[in-house]
Amino acid sequence: MSATDPAPLVVVPPGAGQTGDLGPIGVEFKLWGRDTGGVLSVVEHPFPVGALVPPHLHTREDEFSIVTEGAIGFRSGDREAVLESGGYITKPRGEMHAMWNAGTVPARMIEIISPAGFEHCFLEMSELIAAGAPDATPIAAIAERYGLRFGEPDWLPDVIARYALPPS
Repeated sequence: MSATDPAPLVVVPPGAGQTGDLGPIGVEFKLWGRDTGGVLSVVEHPFPVGALVPPHLHTREDEFSIVTEGAIGFRSGDREAVLESGGYITKPRGEMHAMWNAGTVPARMIEIISPAGFEHCFLEMSELIAAGAPDATPIAAIAERYGLRFGEPDWLPDVIARYALPPS
């Protein structure tokens, strides 16, 4: 595709798109980098009650989240927010962040990732989980390839206690 070619028209009907399991949350692939010229990708994440996405940071991309159902808590650096349906939040690259279901019903959010590429990390992790209980070595290798780093910030125990979440 040259700079003058129009972007492809991609239609993803409601409920369509490949799905996977990421452990604490699910993933539904909506737009891939190949659909957007690499500018961004879009996934949806269902959050069951009690779900906690462990603290991590991205070294290559920014994330923009829109809560579409339920209530989701976000901690990014020293900022924390709980958003209900219709709420938006940015999670800049290089900043440790975590997310959790902050309510008593299942929740869902749309995740816009810029630039595209990290959706393939989600795909590889979901395939690994689908193949059986993975150990830390292959997960660490996938994370390294995509510039994903996990951490245990000092604020995590407080979030877990306040929302009665399982330890990450």
